[in-house]
Amino acid sequence: MAQYFNIHAQTPQRRLIIQAADIVRSGGLVAYPTDSSYALGCHLDDKKAVERIRRIRKLDRHHNFTLVASELKQVAQFAKIDNQQYRLIKSLAPGPYTFILNAKRLVPNRLVHPKRRTIGVRLPDNNIVRELLDELGEPIMSSSLIMPEESMALGDPEEIRARLEHDVDLVIDSGVVTNQPSTVIDLHDDNLRILRQGVGEIDFLL
Repeated sequence: MAQYFNIHAQTPQRRLIIQAADIVRSGGLVAYPTDSSYALGCHLDDKKAVERIRRIRKLDRHHNFTLVASELKQVAQFAKIDNQQYRLIKSLAPGPYTFILNAKRLVPNRLVHPKRRTIGVRLPDNNIVRELLDELGEPIMSSSLIMPEESMALGDPEEIRARLEHDVDLVIDSGVVTNQPSTVIDLHDDNLRILRQGVGEIDFLL
């Protein structure tokens, strides 16, 4: 049975952030809010938790997991970022965007695209996420909370609790958010591509 924390979106309660970080560190799977939809997150090194995300979402091996960080320097050891990519990401982050980048060699195979060796990078504009990541001192692995056979991400924590209370260890409730996922921008080569139009605006990129 999942724990259920009601955390204030603007001024997150410190004691609950600490407890949430402890759950992640101990191998827990967390449903948490971002600046787009809710997402599933776990510790970077927890293979079992990553497989739980795969089972919940019925993901194949070609799925790009996302490295969620509070700032760009947190992801520098995991993803290759050149100067042009850095400037673009810096101009859009924090915000509702996921950037597909080439992964560095140290990133475990289970977290990257098996053929292209790419990984998603996300810096959401959300106080709860940022404080959780600051408490952990490192990024988390994540995936938008889009259920199998559905096209829209979940945005209502009460619905998440009802559907996933036996599948996750913690649901963080900060109220209902948009049920659109982030916009995905592929930057892994010289050709910028929009892989998914989500809540993040892209008109200025076209």
